[in-house]
Amino acid sequence: MGRMVLTNALALLGPTAERSPTPVDIVIEGRHIAAIRPAGTEPPDGDTVDCRNRLVTPGLINGHQHSHEYYYKGRTDNLPLELWMNYVRPLKPIPLTARQVYLRSMAAAIESIRSGTTTLCDDMNVSPVLQLDHVDAAFQAYEDSGLRCLVGITLFDRPFFRAVPFVEEEFPPELLREYDGAGQTPPAEMLAFAEELARRRHPRDHRVGFMATPSAPQRCTPDFLMAVRDMASRHDLPLMIHAQETRLQVVTGQLWHGKTMIEYLDELGFLAAKTQLIHAVWLTPREIEILARTGTSVQHNPTSNLKLGSGIAPLRALLDAGVNVSLGSDGCGSIETLNMQLVLMAAALVQKLRGEHTSWTGAREAFAAGTMGGARALGFGAELGAIEVGRIADLVTYRLDRVPFVPLNDPLRQLVYAETGSGVDTVIVDGEIIFADGRFTRIDEDAILAELAEEHARLEPFLAASERDTARMLPAYERIHRRCLGHPIAADTYRARFDD
Repeated sequence: MGRMVLTNALALLGPTAERSPTPVDIVIEGRHIAAIRPAGTEPPDGDTVDCRNRLVTPGLINGHQHSHEYYYKGRTDNLPLELWMNYVRPLKPIPLTARQVYLRSMAAAIESIRSGTTTLCDDMNVSPVLQLDHVDAAFQAYEDSGLRCLVGITLFDRPFFRAVPFVEEEFPPELLREYDGAGQTPPAEMLAFAEELARRRHPRDHRVGFMATPSAPQRCTPDFLMAVRDMASRHDLPLMIHAQETRLQVVTGQLWHGKTMIEYLDELGFLAAKTQLIHAVWLTPREIEILARTGTSVQHNPTSNLKLGSGIAPLRALLDAGVNVSLGSDGCGSIETLNMQLVLMAAALVQKLRGEHTSWTGAREAFAAGTMGGARALGFGAELGAIEVGRIADLVTYRLDRVPFVPLNDPLRQLVYAETGSGVDTVIVDGEIIFADGRFTRIDEDAILAELAEEHARLEPFLAASERDTARMLPAYERIHRRCLGHPIAADTYRARFDD
């Protein structure tokens, strides 16, 4: 990589994304920002990108998605998490080829880049039987796209269908025996493979790296949880885990441990810096204090939480307590899109339903969570998330001559509330232009999407058969869901839904 200069740009500068008072030139040496200076003060030396009438921002960080859900886009609606999730993680896996895994991962990269994302975290389900070529295919797709990505393999040693209360009481015995008899890769083998990935794919040394992704405390035994914690700590890896996305999960913690899942994780010594709790919708003041004390981040997924009816996380309380908040889209099986522009908008809008207007969160807090919040959560707080000398050049330019920015009053607010990704003009990752003038520089988007559609047509009979098979457990899950709804939770839990 050589030297590149973005000239005559309006830019959102520094960790607080302040608007540059006048146009600037941004000098990129290799993969880092080398200088930011008033436009035209020095002749450009190197490759020049004219950013006149462009807004330059740090790239968005999508802290959470599931590439294994991509073929399930648009297949369900009006189902809460516990009634939906087994559809996209079937006990009898869909017979995928490595090429089909490559294509779904590449589609996730394409959508991410087109909507201003430069870093994507993929919690990729490889159960019940680990296939190494599937993992390699996902890594290769992200490498080929040019996107920065952290890939985790979903780690758990308790089957998803057993991660709720009352299973023995509500499931028909013959169905339970069938599900319990399903073959799976031994947990020790999964952990050994994760260790190998931690050694050879560390995100400190690789643009496409590995991260630790234990699924959820209710899907892991204590020993397994702490084995993953130990691996992440020894290798200094970022770690993320689903926690208290739904009211049912709070009840599960009470019934199983006599405390909430967050209190349980704290008691185990699991919570630490570079750890993110995905969702964390149902929280009490005491749990927020635990997160602040341990340096644990919360990853807010507002669009997915709305689609699944999980609720609204208490963002203002988290921020006021000093808890770092990042953003994620979640997978295409739950919310259909990885578009982080829509996540920004939802994060800024939905919080206005809680409290007086003086306490609302807005565009600035949402953008901070989608950039610096994500960087801090992943352990890249000094390297990503802002336009600043010395940071890695992960940048996006937006056209200011398009409807979202005309007339231009406040570029950050208009970016959050009006831009949908249609104005994305240039995307730079690691100092390399990977998208320019509406086209990808490394890949053939049309060919990839056409092939993906063909492969989906081949998979459709398998998807439909899998859904019919999964539907057999729905009556038991419906009964469990309703039993848990009737179980009380702490009175000081922040209200997450209008009907609770």
